Amino acid sequence: MSHTEGGAESDKRMLRREFITVRNRLTTDDLREAATSLAERALGLPELARARTVAAYVSVGSEPGTLALVDALLARGVRVLLPALLPDNDLDWGAYAGEGSLARVQHGGKMALFEPAGERLGPDAVTDADVVLLPGLAVDARGMRLGRGGGSYDRVLARLERAGAHPSLVVLLYDGEVVGHVPEEPHDRPVHAVVTPSGVRRFTA
Repeated sequence: MSHTEGGAESDKRMLRREFITVRNRLTTDDLREAATSLAERALGLPELARARTVAAYVSVGSEPGTLALVDALLARGVRVLLPALLPDNDLDWGAYAGEGSLARVQHGGKMALFEPAGERLGPDAVTDADVVLLPGLAVDARGMRLGRGGGSYDRVLARLERAGAHPSLVVLLYDGEVVGHVPEEPHDRPVHAVVTPSGVRRFTA
């Protein structure tokens, strides 16, 4: 690892702490209002209007809420894939069939996640998606995403690249999380758009 990569990683760690601290101050009402606005904005995206399969995720804790959005996509007849975390931090996928199809899974000392309870489709299932909704903590003016640091979505993006799949990559964030610059490492890839409760911003990725 070169000095610059090490520097980027420690800068990312510091930034992650800052964004998580701000998120943890949000009230239940803040979270609910943001989730409603986020779903409305995202559902207006042409990419999601055309999509037959969307890889999404179920938000946890103070993350921007996604359940209203995935339910609306399901109601539109979209096939929604949700991730299941594997022991090596890679992601398997399962189809969403409504809130009753979710299981709360505790992964060691980490936060409990809501995962699809049904059949596992394999890590390559994501390559069928027309749109991939990515969690994150921030996105900068170039479309570079600051993730949580687990590396799961870096693997997803690498898998898409290897498969020659080119879905639209969309990050869901709060308004204050679109910033001027986030540190990047060689494996980081820009996203195509960010959706926040107040609007959509596109990048020429």
